[in-house]
Amino acid sequence: MEQWAGVLVLVLLFAFIDPSRGSNLRAWHYTTGEFRGRAFKCFEYRFMNVASGADAGESKQPTIEAVFIVTMPESGPSTQVLRPRLLDTLFDRRPRMQLGVPEFDRDFRVITEDEEFVRNVLGRAVVPYLLSDPRTGKSPLQMRDDELFTWYRGTLSPQAVEDKLNYLCDVLDRIPEGAWAAA
Repeated sequence: MEQWAGVLVLVLLFAFIDPSRGSNLRAWHYTTGEFRGRAFKCFEYRFMNVASGADAGESKQPTIEAVFIVTMPESGPSTQVLRPRLLDTLFDRRPRMQLGVPEFDRDFRVITEDEEFVRNVLGRAVVPYLLSDPRTGKSPLQMRDDELFTWYRGTLSPQAVEDKLNYLCDVLDRIPEGAWAAA
């Protein structure tokens, strides 16, 4: 259940919060800059997770999610490329897009409202890359407006920042220039 709470918080975070705007937001170590010629943001998002135990009663434990965002060349419809989990099959009733690549369709869940755009974006270069790069196992992808982002549970580290930003830039480098026209 703890894992589901983290997923729910991330959905809410990415749906409603931009840490560069607003007030009373819980983002730590918020950093912006340029990486491989693209604007980026990264930060830690913290929330309290209430866990109860028979002996301890009720205790609060902080959960930390590290978030990495790179600006895309153009805006596109909201799209998620995720690895399927057991809880997804139980709780996530959104339609799952099939690309017609059996290995990819088995190993990934694509959630979008614009299938034509996603087919253009994932195209011939991105799908083989996602199937072969070991970082995809721990790096879900989401596109929203003009941002591509990934996240993981844990704190930021210099190595993680470089690795995740390289991963996002590697994905963007493989998206054909004409793909944005379908958005």
